[in-house]
Amino acid sequence: MSSSPTKTLRIGIIGFGPFARFLAATMIKQGHTLTATSRSDHSHLCTHLGIPFFREMDTFFDADNDVILLCTSILSLSEVVRSIPFHRLKRQTTLFVDVLSVKQYPRDHLLQVLPPESDLLCTHPMFGPESGKDGWTALPFVYDRVRIRDEDTCSRFLQIFQTEGCRMVAMSCEEHDQLAARGQFLTHTIGRILSEMEIKSTGMDTKGFQTLVQLKENTIKDSLDLYCGLFMHNKFAMQELRNLELAFLTVKQKLLEKMEDK
Repeated sequence: MSSSPTKTLRIGIIGFGPFARFLAATMIKQGHTLTATSRSDHSHLCTHLGIPFFREMDTFFDADNDVILLCTSILSLSEVVRSIPFHRLKRQTTLFVDVLSVKQYPRDHLLQVLPPESDLLCTHPMFGPESGKDGWTALPFVYDRVRIRDEDTCSRFLQIFQTEGCRMVAMSCEEHDQLAARGQFLTHTIGRILSEMEIKSTGMDTKGFQTLVQLKENTIKDSLDLYCGLFMHNKFAMQELRNLELAFLTVKQKLLEKMEDK
């Protein structure tokens, strides 16, 4: 059961796609004050949610936000960050938070461009609108306190997820990417392969085959850009792709050897 944090935050969201809206709904429920900006016009959606929407980044930064939440896609991060007018920041120690599915890439990029007085928290909520639709209890929230001086603001932001019952996992960006390459990237790759094979339910599905069909269907709900980002911006992904290819060839060879034995 969730309860409201004792102190609320002013959170500005850059990028207001489905995942940002999913997070925003809970933040609003907890009483936080939100503003949003995005390359696409989401003013109607924001009006429905009671969030001020700004088409221009300059006017968005006129708000005195405690936190700037980056909810861009992996592939668009660099372009979006280049458009940020950091000189218009109102707070000396604004906390920047990203929620990308890779972690070393946004960490390294943001450390290069953020004002030195700004804080940086790299996070990965490992759930989304589908897996988190019935609540966030026990769902993992991975985070790395990359550069934190304003402990109060950082703690209040993390409390958003603690309050909802998330399993809080403190982990370095590098360790995250190494584990995610084997877990998330490999899962997406298998799902994409199954999609290319056009597998679908039949009248005689085993439980195992039903699991494969569900994996395919869950995977293709995510954009191709996300999948490409998981590969292009995680240095461990290429090795996992090679491991998958090698494992397939090994299994194939075992089958062929069995045929030759007969």
